[in-house]
Amino acid sequence: MKRKTLNLKPAKKTLLFKLFSLSLVFFYLFNLSQALAHSQDRQKPATRLSLEKIMAGKEFYGTPPSSPTWAVDGKTLYFQWKKPSEKNVELYAVSLARPEPVKIKREDLLKNPPVSPASGRGYYSFYRFGSQWQWDRSRKKLLAIQNGDIILYDLTARKALPLVVTDARETGAGFTFDEKKIYFLSSENLYTLSLTDNSLRQLTSFTREKQPEAKKPTAVEKWYEDQQKNLFKEIFRFGFEGLEGFRRGTGLLPQLIPSAARRKPFLLQENQRLLMAEPSPDEKYVLFTLRETITSAKQTIVPDYVTRSGYTETIPSHTKAAENSELYRLGLVNTETGEVRWVDYGQGERQVNPRSWLWSPDGKKCLLTAEAEDRKEAWIFLLDLPSARTTILEAVRDEAWVGPLGLTSLFWWPDSEHVSYISEKNGFAHLYVLSIDGKEKKQLTDGRFEVTQAWLATDGKKIYFVSNEVHPGERHLYSLDLKTGKKTRLTHLTGLNEFYLSPDESAIAIMHSYSNQPPELYLQANTRGAKPIKITLSTSEEFRSYPWYDPEIITFKARDGVDVYARLFRPEVPHPNKPAVIFIHGAGYLQNAHRGWSTYEREYMFHNFLRDNGYFVLDVDYRGSSGYGRDFRTGIYRHMGGKDLEDVVDGAKFLVEKYGVNPQAIGCYGGSYGGFLTLMAMFKTDVFKAGAALRPVTDWAHYHPGYTVDILNLPQNDPEAYKQSSPIYFAEGLKGHLLICHGMVDTNVHFQDTVRLVQRLIELGKENWEVAIYPVENHSFRTTSAWVDEYRRIFKLFETHLKSQK
Repeated sequence: MKRKTLNLKPAKKTLLFKLFSLSLVFFYLFNLSQALAHSQDRQKPATRLSLEKIMAGKEFYGTPPSSPTWAVDGKTLYFQWKKPSEKNVELYAVSLARPEPVKIKREDLLKNPPVSPASGRGYYSFYRFGSQWQWDRSRKKLLAIQNGDIILYDLTARKALPLVVTDARETGAGFTFDEKKIYFLSSENLYTLSLTDNSLRQLTSFTREKQPEAKKPTAVEKWYEDQQKNLFKEIFRFGFEGLEGFRRGTGLLPQLIPSAARRKPFLLQENQRLLMAEPSPDEKYVLFTLRETITSAKQTIVPDYVTRSGYTETIPSHTKAAENSELYRLGLVNTETGEVRWVDYGQGERQVNPRSWLWSPDGKKCLLTAEAEDRKEAWIFLLDLPSARTTILEAVRDEAWVGPLGLTSLFWWPDSEHVSYISEKNGFAHLYVLSIDGKEKKQLTDGRFEVTQAWLATDGKKIYFVSNEVHPGERHLYSLDLKTGKKTRLTHLTGLNEFYLSPDESAIAIMHSYSNQPPELYLQANTRGAKPIKITLSTSEEFRSYPWYDPEIITFKARDGVDVYARLFRPEVPHPNKPAVIFIHGAGYLQNAHRGWSTYEREYMFHNFLRDNGYFVLDVDYRGSSGYGRDFRTGIYRHMGGKDLEDVVDGAKFLVEKYGVNPQAIGCYGGSYGGFLTLMAMFKTDVFKAGAALRPVTDWAHYHPGYTVDILNLPQNDPEAYKQSSPIYFAEGLKGHLLICHGMVDTNVHFQDTVRLVQRLIELGKENWEVAIYPVENHSFRTTSAWVDEYRRIFKLFETHLKSQK
């Protein structure tokens, strides 16, 4: 069978061809219009985002909820919040049964007062509403300090009873161990007040009045006194004072109570200040902490030029690294005799600074935590009260320095024979249990992750803890059964989470954020697999209208083989020159390559702005950052600007090799520690064509000792560590284009750091640098106009030098 063919006449062929061609034109024009529309849509965010909006911070994106605190009923959660439609921060209440936030007044709190989520006797300060509150164990009575006076609130009777109302300002109030009294500090002495008979007892005799010394009479005075005795024997027999007292009748009233022996007073020196004090459970002793100011240490000042008075004023600030301005001492007062003993840590002349003390549930034992002044060692001690001597239960030593998770989160088990704590001694912060007799020590968690918080459940049968086991940049809440050792993950929201367990442990409040979503409040039942309920929506409509980028959390290999985490922003349409910017976070020991909303909120939004303008942006958690274990944390010991700088440089190399970034078009910027590393990057490498150093440390010998000495030791003892870590010694290496921005009223990193570096650059004859000063700004800027000016200059720096083909 022959296949049929369609035979068209020439005229019809021409017509069909024209129609077909026309349809192709329409199809092309339609697709072109769609592409243009899509392109315009893509370009809208870049035109919609502006530095003025970004630098307004919370005024632009919204104010997240804060201060979540459970009420005593265990069901109601209080928090503070500024809804997008309102002008002020208000107080709200919410519950799982009623997840819609309800605005309440402060007075409403008395119907169902807030309570600490922690069990036991630990002091809980509810400063957020202008008070200090502590509950008794039954949570029926609330002890409060308001305006320096002490009030007892009875929840059952709904009645407030003023206990101590004086001109003095009372502080440090709490219930005694048996809860039959309260204790408090007033005029630098500790008192107890009975809740049954209202009797007041002073437990300490601290004084600033030096007792007059008995004056030894001169030979002439002795002669005249002997003459008086020989001439007036009857008067001397009664006594001059006694005779007069008898005539006034002062000795007629019989003794009402046994006369108590007077305690020996303890003289507080001018440089000593009583910080806290607490009676022992049997009230035979008082534990107290003194702060001693080292008067020989020279304090720095910060000039303030724009003032209310119109005159230049000064602000006192910290000492430089070589001088410690204060020491701390822990002492014991015998409440009967007034005798003071200083706690003996068994370390000889080595300075040991106390951290905390913790009484056992049965009230018979006391644990102390302390650390060496050189930061190389931390301990848990068992204290013997009568002798003030200690026994070491646990010691953590680090040849670099003991970090915040080195030895922390100490708590007793219900049997008063075991304690748990977090220690970094195996390289990662993990949970341990230790028997007081020293016969048992066991690690309860293990792995290449960190446990950052831990506490005992109210039933004493399990421990709750927070860790980043799922991912270094993600936190979750777990429970650990003490009998079986079974671990249960309780939360599953991807991102960064903070947890607040209800007093009855039936519910969890979660402050949750994600990389491109600011923190919001969630509630969920404390059961495995429970789904969290979102409570708040805090972001503005304008903020939500922009498609904020979800940065990739990536790793790259550093030159020594270590995995370095970073946030990567990839532009949808890279600029033809393929420029890139590396952001260097501040603080050093901080994590920014996590899955939550960054504390660098303006910088995150600025990185979106850079991305819209064709830049790659890499946000590196360099060596020294938190979240990655002990070795990563201490990688900068004795050499800041060593491995941390190498990680930043290796990040730039990663961008070139993986994403084709132009090696001649890479910039960097950061503030504080990030400003310091930016200077090191600009002075010690040829990698970066432009850099912006904000409020930078330029010489570590001039920074705060509390931070610097941990990492670099004392400058007079280890000058080489300071020299190899301070940018001012490497300023001659500047080749790229440098912008320095600094607030003149910076009480953290002093403006003097920038002034000294500027003089160094002038003397070296460097030309490709500039400085922007901000006369009214501190370390963190307050005014939007200053933020805008600073980042406008940063953006101009990058636009000028990273997009040029030169």
